[in-house]
Amino acid sequence: MSEGLRLDGLTKRYGGNAALQGVTLAVPDDTYISVLGPSGSGKTVLLRVIAGFEQPDAGEVRFAGERIDQMPAHRRGIGFVFQNFALFPHLSVRDNIAFGLRHRDVSPLSDSGALRAKVDAMIDLVGLGGLADRGVHQISGGQRQRVALARTLVTEPRLVLLDEPLGALDANLRSRMRAELRQIRERLGVTFLHVTGSESEALAMGDRVIVLDRGRVGQFDEPDAVYTQPASANVARFLNCYNIFAGHLDGGRFMAAGGAFVLPNARRAAPEPAYCIRQDLIDIRPSDAAMRAGETGLVARFVTSEYSGSSVQYFFEVEGGRAVEVEAHLSHRRPEDLEPKRPYTLAWHADQALVFG
Repeated sequence: MSEGLRLDGLTKRYGGNAALQGVTLAVPDDTYISVLGPSGSGKTVLLRVIAGFEQPDAGEVRFAGERIDQMPAHRRGIGFVFQNFALFPHLSVRDNIAFGLRHRDVSPLSDSGALRAKVDAMIDLVGLGGLADRGVHQISGGQRQRVALARTLVTEPRLVLLDEPLGALDANLRSRMRAELRQIRERLGVTFLHVTGSESEALAMGDRVIVLDRGRVGQFDEPDAVYTQPASANVARFLNCYNIFAGHLDGGRFMAAGGAFVLPNARRAAPEPAYCIRQDLIDIRPSDAAMRAGETGLVARFVTSEYSGSSVQYFFEVEGGRAVEVEAHLSHRRPEDLEPKRPYTLAWHADQALVFG
């Protein structure tokens, strides 16, 4: 793949606060990139700087080998899909989609036949057939999302930025639109940069995932690598599927509240020690069960469980009140019949843990 978007030392400050701090990365052309991070990590600011809605305080934005951070937004060849869709309520579906073609600064399309043909082709591409003459107030949330996407795509941008485009949709519709967005991107062969606060959405949709941590790139990797080998304890925390213990290293063990864990063979350098074990890698056993070869773990009291259809989330508590979660996929095992306030052994293989420090 050729290089599409490149960011070098991108920095953006608001007063004394740095929203972006030296962001450097290269995004290959014709890919779907998810941008994940908690609120305040700089996700939307990153999109707005790339789009040209905000000017960086330092650094460069290059696209297709050309520096674009000095260009006005409307000359960058970049499309932007807003979280709230930003449609014109007084216009029909067709006229909303046609608006950008009619009024763009470079080569506006005034020929009514050519305009209609391009808009109709885009309406078919995003699955809005039969709705062209309806007002946007007469269609569903998912259909409005498609209108917003079509209005952006019809201008043939080289890069499409999506700011939490599925955030306003219900859960079932979000799931369907994930697949549709990927299919549309693949048919057009352009790069999508999709901001989301949902770890499942980021991992499911991105060919690669950028994880932002307080304005810096915490990790930029394939979804499987981000999920199984997060680059830091903060990245693991954003994924919402790891138990993360604070503590310190003492010889061959990690000393944490509630337990002393055998260290894995590998560990990563970090400013502060942290021990991370994924929730679905933990086995629940009677409190007097012995550890098997290569295992480590702790004893914790069962509190409650939460059933979510395909899995059950079990909540335990160690001394001092620290919570430990265990995720059990029902395709792998039967639900556990656990007694509240009773102690159980939680065990996992030592080399499945991630240790930073």
